[in-house]
Amino acid sequence: MESTRLLDVANAERLLLNINALNAALRALTDSGDNMGTAIVTLRIMPETPDIDLKKIEEEALKLISEFSDERQKKVSVEPIAFGLKSVNITFLMDEAKGDTEPLEKQLTEIEGVNSVECIDVRRIIG
Repeated sequence: MESTRLLDVANAERLLLNINALNAALRALTDSGDNMGTAIVTLRIMPETPDIDLKKIEEEALKLISEFSDERQKKVSVEPIAFGLKSVNITFLMDEAKGDTEPLEKQLTEIEGVNSVECIDVRRIIG
């Protein structure tokens, strides 16, 4: 019983050392001012009706996203929602210094045939 407690204490101390090392590394990153990076963003664009031409929406959306993000890498997918309605999901890279995607989302909702735009995923690129 006593040896089990000693192992638990030793494991806890090792874990605490690892946590302290990680915290120190994070502090060094944020203190250096180099904490801006690149984010991978996915937007879901919903059309007004199922019979809207999704290709036109996609083309206009890609133009606006290119102006916003200055990145060439984009991934487009069309996903079924319900009753024949499909969404256009566009994934692209964005500089974190830009802040949020709200200005872009507002521009995208002005495209003819677009009902709504929603940011469904944001991930930070590490490395």
